[in-house]
Amino acid sequence: MNIIRRRGFPSDFCLLTPVFLFMSILPVVHAQDRTQTRSMVISDRGIVATSQTLASQAGAQVLARGGSAIDAAIAANAVLGVVEPESCGLGGDLFAIYWEAKTGKLTAINASGWAPQALSIEFLHSLGYKTMPQEGIQSVTVPGAVDGWSKLHQRFGRLPWKDVFQPAIYYAGHGYPVTEIISEAWGTEEAKLAKDANARSVFLHDGRAPRAGEIFRDPQMAAAFRLIADEGESAFYRGAIARAILRTSDRLGGKMTAADLSEFQSEWVEPLSTDYHGWKVYELPPNGQGIAAIEMLNILSLFPLSSWPARGVQEVHTQMEAQRLAYADLHRYVADMRFAKVPVAGMISMDYARERAKLIDPDKAAGCNVPPGKPFDVKGDTIYLSVVDRDGNIASLIQSVYQHFGSGVVVDDFGFALQNRGGLFDLDPAHPNALQGRKRPFHTIIPAFMEKGDIHMGFGIMGGLNQAQAHAQFVSNVVDHGMNIQMALEAPRFTRLSFGTCEFSVESRFAPDVLTGLVRKGHQMRVLGEFSESVGGGQAVIHNSATGVNFGASDPRKDGAAVPEPPPYFPRSEPRP
Repeated sequence: MNIIRRRGFPSDFCLLTPVFLFMSILPVVHAQDRTQTRSMVISDRGIVATSQTLASQAGAQVLARGGSAIDAAIAANAVLGVVEPESCGLGGDLFAIYWEAKTGKLTAINASGWAPQALSIEFLHSLGYKTMPQEGIQSVTVPGAVDGWSKLHQRFGRLPWKDVFQPAIYYAGHGYPVTEIISEAWGTEEAKLAKDANARSVFLHDGRAPRAGEIFRDPQMAAAFRLIADEGESAFYRGAIARAILRTSDRLGGKMTAADLSEFQSEWVEPLSTDYHGWKVYELPPNGQGIAAIEMLNILSLFPLSSWPARGVQEVHTQMEAQRLAYADLHRYVADMRFAKVPVAGMISMDYARERAKLIDPDKAAGCNVPPGKPFDVKGDTIYLSVVDRDGNIASLIQSVYQHFGSGVVVDDFGFALQNRGGLFDLDPAHPNALQGRKRPFHTIIPAFMEKGDIHMGFGIMGGLNQAQAHAQFVSNVVDHGMNIQMALEAPRFTRLSFGTCEFSVESRFAPDVLTGLVRKGHQMRVLGEFSESVGGGQAVIHNSATGVNFGASDPRKDGAAVPEPPPYFPRSEPRP
């Protein structure tokens, strides 16, 4: 049947018969009859939702000190770089959307770094590479996160720059207990980390990754954060950390220069948007994949999803087919718009969506090799976190070193990994995403925002190529089926994690008749666990501008939580003598 099931004992099987008998005797208690595992966090103060509880707590404490949503987002992101170092950190890139409650204005930043000027297709061919390397120094691009933090803080921060890094400095220096999912991910990269002397020394103790509950410290990373806290972003791009990055690169035969670092600047960008059944949904423009989420939603808006069963056969089939169409265009066209002509307006137009939607057969999957369309010429592992502060400002921020521990190269003396974003370039010189000096690669990480009337929502779901398709499924859950944000995050998802595969991965919580129905339509599927990291972990926050109440949700597929800002219920007291 083309279904591959993940083996394991069905832990809820023993509950089936007693629950069935009980329900056949007594009426259903609807207040307790729900599919989500957690309740939303609801507060009239701020909320921070991240993939690790210590980071959420740090952000909430920053809010309690009077910090803005951006202050809390930077603080939480910095802590995540310490406690979830395989996913993000100083060596990675960043994208963010900020909604200002007072003005209703959206601001967005692209803090993705470029390739070294001297890194070229010809140079990599001379080293024997036929495709972009996925590890090592030749996969490294300039890290953009620190510059992104700096520009966001200058514009929207309230607390002193130095203060927002104190939680990260504390955890890097004093240590923290490693959490479950992070420990498991860390353990899968022992061989990768062992290849680099610095990585082996910093991230492997006695040759292995830390287990869940073991204390991990990274005093070298603490030193890097202290320099950034004291000296600002210049420490990273022109100071001691920059010199360490260049020493590391030179030692390994890399091409990065002082100018590649010092001349890098993040870019303020205008979000793209679409109307999905009365909701305005925003994504960032290329070089990221957010445009594919918009194309998917435009196609899906032409089908009656709200009248179909949620996560039923017809809905999921249509979403999968929309994914094939949008991702074919994503792979063909998306690149750094400073170097390539990306048909953005055409890709997000409803006329184009109508043409693509005609290709969806309601009874049959399209197969493996769906060709890209021709958009009209219309003129006109990763972390995600979301924060809402007590004034209703929302930060939707995503940051990553790409694959686990990025390039696997850890910077001399400063204990953080450099990203391998260069691995997403193409070595075909005719492709829009072809490698070129000072060019940004195609990017997978995308933050998002949506609003309707008084409801304003920052959301995102991490996980490589999973992200745009996960965004579209989340939006459909909220809009078409009225799910709250926690329920929408937890609902079973599908994903297709590479451009070249036919196979979709689906969580086992899809009903058996749905899986069977999809196979009958010709879909090839791999069945995952109930809450699989393969379909990404997400966070979401809402501000209701009519009531002033905020809502937060955090995905159980990660180690995190949505944590509310603590109120000042304890009177300030003098310390005991």
